[in-house]
Parts: sequence; C-alpha cells; structure tokens
Amino acid sequence: MSAPPAPVSFRTALRYWLKLGFISFGGPAGQIAMMHAELVERRRWISERRFLHALNYCMLLPGPEATQLAIYIGWLLHRVPGGIAAGVLFVLPSLVVLIALSWIYMAWGQVPAIAGIMAGIKPAVVAIVLAAAWRIGSRTLRNGLLVGVALAAFIGIDLLGVPFPLIVLGAAAVGLVGGRLRPALFEPGGAHGTAADGAPHPAALIDDTTPTPAHARFSWRRLATVGVAGCALGLACWAGLALVYGPDGELPRMGAFFGKMALLTFGGAYAVLPYVVQHAVEQYHWLDAGQMIDGLALGETTPGPLIMIVAFVGFVGGWTHALFGSDARFLAGMVAACVVTFFTFLPSFVFILAGGPLVESTRGDVRLTAPLTTISAAVVGVIASLAVFFGAHVFLDRGAPRWDAIAIGTAAAVALLRYRTGTIKTIVACALAGLLLSYWHG
Repeated sequence: MSAPPAPVSFRTALRYWLKLGFISFGGPAGQIAMMHAELVERRRWISERRFLHALNYCMLLPGPEATQLAIYIGWLLHRVPGGIAAGVLFVLPSLVVLIALSWIYMAWGQVPAIAGIMAGIKPAVVAIVLAAAWRIGSRTLRNGLLVGVALAAFIGIDLLGVPFPLIVLGAAAVGLVGGRLRPALFEPGGAHGTAADGAPHPAALIDDTTPTPAHARFSWRRLATVGVAGCALGLACWAGLALVYGPDGELPRMGAFFGKMALLTFGGAYAVLPYVVQHAVEQYHWLDAGQMIDGLALGETTPGPLIMIVAFVGFVGGWTHALFGSDARFLAGMVAACVVTFFTFLPSFVFILAGGPLVESTRGDVRLTAPLTTISAAVVGVIASLAVFFGAHVFLDRGAPRWDAIAIGTAAAVALLRYRTGTIKTIVACALAGLLLSYWHG
C-alpha cells in the first residue's frame, strides 16, 4: 500500500473549499461526486469508508447534505475552524451571486428581453421539478406501501393543506410502526454512486485505520457545550434583530421562520419548498408565486446548494417591503438575504460540530432506518405537489392554456428524462426559446 499524503495545511484547505464553492453546480449528487473525486480519489485526504460514513450521517440530517459533508471533512481535518471555514466558503459564492442576480431581477426584470428569458425558464423549472420527483421516486418507491405513502403526502399537502412538518412526522410514524411489523418493506436502497466500499485503495491521510483525532473523540460534555453554544448564538442573533426592529418586524420574522424551516429540510430543497411557498408566498407575502418560480430558476443556475433559493426569497422580501425606506431597497434586500442565509445554515453547523464526535465513535454502525425510508417516500409526493403548484401558474393564464409555455416545458421534460440533458443546458436552451418567442410575439 502506498504511503499516505502529507498533512494538509489550513491554507491549502481554504483554497479548495473556496474553489468548490464556485464550481459546485449539479445539486447535492453532483457536489458530493465532486468532493469524492477530489478528496478521496485525487488528493486522498480521506478514505472511501470514512467519506461514506460521514455522508451517511449527513443524509440522516435535515439540511443540505453536501454542505454538511464539507463541514464534516473540514472539521475532521482542522477542528472547529476548519469546519466553519469549509461550510462558509461552500455557501458564500452562491450568496454573493444570488444577491447580484436578485438585484438585476428586481431592478430590471420587466425589461422585455429579460421578461422573455424568464418566460422560457419558468416551464423548464416545472420540468426540472418533475424530473426530480421521478428521479427520487424511481429509487425510493420500491413497493406498494411506499407508493401509498407518497400518494398520501401528495394529497395531504396539495389538496388538504396539511403542513409539511405534520407530513414528515406522519411518514416517520408509519416507518416506525411498519419497520417493526414488516422490516423487509423498508430495506434501504443504494446510496450515492461512489467506488465500491471495501475495494483496495491507496493510503489516505484520514484512512480506514487512522485513529480518531483528539478533537473528534466523543464526550457528552463536548456535545452539550457545542450544542448550547450554537443555540445561544442563534437566539442571541434573533434577539438582536427583535430588539432593533421589534419581534413582529420582517427581519426577526424571517429569521424565526427560516431557522424553523432548516430543521425540516429532510429530502432536500425540493421537499421543503412547498412549506416555504405556504408561508413566504401565501402567509407573509414576501414574494408572489411567479417570483418564487423565477427564484428557483436562478437557484438552479448558480453554484452551491439549491436551498440557497432562500436568499432570493429574503432579498425580494426585503426589497418589496422596503425595510429601510424606498431609497435603500438594495440594502434591505441584501441584509434580508444575509439574515435568511445565516438562520438557514446555522443548524447544519451545529449538527456537524456537535454530532461529529458521536458519529466518529460509531463508525461501522450507521444505517438508514425505516422512518427515514418512509420520509423519503413522502418527499416524492411533496415534490410532485410542488410541480403541480408551479405548473398551474406557468401553463395556465386565467384558466386558458399557454401553449408556448406547454411546448417549452414538454421539450424540457423530454430532454431531462429521455436524453438526460444537464440542468444548466436545459435552462439555457429554454431561456433562448423564450427570448426568441418574445421577439416573435413582439
């Protein structure tokens, strides 16, 4: 077996995490694949088994698993500062890009050319959401019971208006009971496509047999200390906002809502978007349904986790409500985007920095449970409901079909599902189609 690579300096790690933040397109699967190729296969900072062990833990948590995996590896390499740096640099480029795009959208979104481009992108977004439901469902709905869970989730959130947290709890309850009665129905499927576990591999810096570093050894005192510190930081920041703007101000309200949302993001961003729509669009009126679709389109075309669409929601909410006056809309949008991003990602840092030592102490004993399997099935129904919600706003105009949008959406769905065209290519093609149609009709 070859010798392991030399220890990684903090500066070298910082350069890698910043680079990853700028190139992390392709959703969580693509981001995890990038980290695997770079950190496991090329740089050999961590072994295959240790990488998968960390990934399994991140997949059990609410929140963006690719971001959490970066935090975990950064923490394992360079303690708490390494984890914080990895997570911040993974998210920061996306936040900066989204603030800039949100400003362009709000300031010049009604320019005919930009309106035409967005008219082409919106049908593509519906197709992308449908493709996500199909992709997740094809590997999750392995039997009639799980199909039934997905159907019940769709009916609950789309037709009955059941809150997303109750759907998650209900699905977990089904799995908890069903796992005891019929465990064979809840056997987990495959994980992310990586090299086969157990295959011979060159020695890694953090290898299968590398002893757990001192900072990663579990103790209840450390778990409690980090957990309490994270919660205290979140409460202190919210209290500061409430003190300045009042507890019913828009910024404190955004912080409270998105902090709560961060604890419910099982199954990825698509699963929690209906919950965001219920509150951001229908209850708080931070933006409308059309703007929400546009925000998802922008989120799909920028690096970083898709849940960063919340930065767009915050920016539009701050701009629309003119939090700092009509002459400071950009400042209001930027501050709101930063507030929303902070409260959305803070729980991910706490989960990893507090729970990482516990995970390191249980290597070889992490597995998916029946409740998580049924939550994954419910997520399929929730995502399908999101496609229906978006489709009603994109494909219909006061009940009349929009044939241009239907044609673009159908072509996008065929490209994604039949020919497996990349998301970025599909969006660009649909944007060009929308622009050409706008000139044709104009």
